[in-house]
Amino acid sequence: MELWFGLITGIAFGVLLQRAEVIRFDRQIGALLLKDMTIVKFMLTTILVGMVGVYLLVDLGLAKLSLKPLILGGNVLGGLIFGIGWALLGYCPGTAAAALGEGRVDALAGMAGMLVGAAVFAEAYPALKASVLIWGDYGKVTLPGLLGVWHWPVIVAFVAGGVLLLRFVERKGL
Repeated sequence: MELWFGLITGIAFGVLLQRAEVIRFDRQIGALLLKDMTIVKFMLTTILVGMVGVYLLVDLGLAKLSLKPLILGGNVLGGLIFGIGWALLGYCPGTAAAALGEGRVDALAGMAGMLVGAAVFAEAYPALKASVLIWGDYGKVTLPGLLGVWHWPVIVAFVAGGVLLLRFVERKGL
C-alpha cells in the first residue's frame, strides 16, 4: 500500500510541477539568473506547507520525525554538485523527471547524470565517510532545539516571514 501511496503522491507532485510551469526550461534559467521567481515561490510555498503538515502529523501522533544530522561538509559539497548540475542541464532532479514525463527528451541527460552520480557516490562513500561527511558534524539539530523553544512559535514565524516575502516578490512583479 505504501508503494501505491508513493506512486500516487509522486504523480500528483509531477502534475503540480507541470501546472505551476516550473518544469519549463525558461523558468529554470530565469530562476538561476534571479529574473523569474516562479520556482522560488513554488518551492517556498511547498516548504512552508510541508513544515506545517509534518509537525501537525507528528503532534497528532500520525508520523514520527526522523532527523538527519547536520554535516556542513556534505551539505556544501552536495549543494555545489546540485547547483552545477542544475546550471548545466537547466533542470533540477524533480523537474527533470517531470519534464521527461512530459516528453522532453533533453531531460534524459539529467536522468542519466543522476544515475551516474548515484553510482559514483556509492563507490566514493567509504572515502567520503572518512573525510567530507565528518566536516562540521553538528548532529541532529533543529532550530527550535537550538533556541530551546517549542516548535510552533518558530513555524509561525517562518510562515509569517514566508508570506511577507511572497507578497513582496509579487508586488515587485518577479
